[in-house]
Amino acid sequence: MSHKRSGLLPGLIAGLVAALVCAAALGLAVLFQDRLPKAVATLGNGHALSVTLSLLIALLVALAVGAARPRNRALPVVAALYAAAAVAGGQISGVSITIGAARRTTATGTPFSPQIGDITAANAGEGLPRALAVYREPLAQTWQMWLYIAVAAVAALLLVTLRVFRVRRADRAALAAQEAAEEAGQEYRAPFEPAQPPAQSSAQSSAQVLAQSPGQQAAPADLFTPRKPARD
Repeated sequence: MSHKRSGLLPGLIAGLVAALVCAAALGLAVLFQDRLPKAVATLGNGHALSVTLSLLIALLVALAVGAARPRNRALPVVAALYAAAAVAGGQISGVSITIGAARRTTATGTPFSPQIGDITAANAGEGLPRALAVYREPLAQTWQMWLYIAVAAVAALLLVTLRVFRVRRADRAALAAQEAAEEAGQEYRAPFEPAQPPAQSSAQSSAQVLAQSPGQQAAPADLFTPRKPARD
């Protein structure tokens, strides 16, 4: 049976792309969070929405990694890191753009309202130091941010682990079925029966030729065999 691919490289690439997309989407949600329905944004003191987004990110990353039919046991850990990084990166990127755009708008004297045009590298770079300072204290003193990261990491870890286990089990079943088919296709041979019949000696072959009936075609005579004298 041919060697099965571990799915490591395709899983790494697919998971990375999914993590980047999820981080960008979460950043947009943070940037436009004031446009969400108030009942949704404040449900469970805001934790319900954040936990739901963390689970959604973990699901998308796990689906991307699982699409490569992963067999490598390192991929669940990598998927967990991807999901955790997507949550943290999305939060920080969204806050960075918000702070950078708000500072530029405040300088012009107009009220701040996030727009699609505010998503620029300049706003992100300007607001990044403030965003890191904003998240440094919650990460050091509170558990909420760690909860969102942990939910995404654990969910992705479990989902990809289950996928790896199912793929490896399917491969083992396919290998066992192929081996059973190969064994069933082999010719049955009795115990102590040689694989090939023994070769006949030249004396046995000559005796079989002499024993042929007159009606059968005789084998060509040997040049060195003495001939019988002709009868009158």
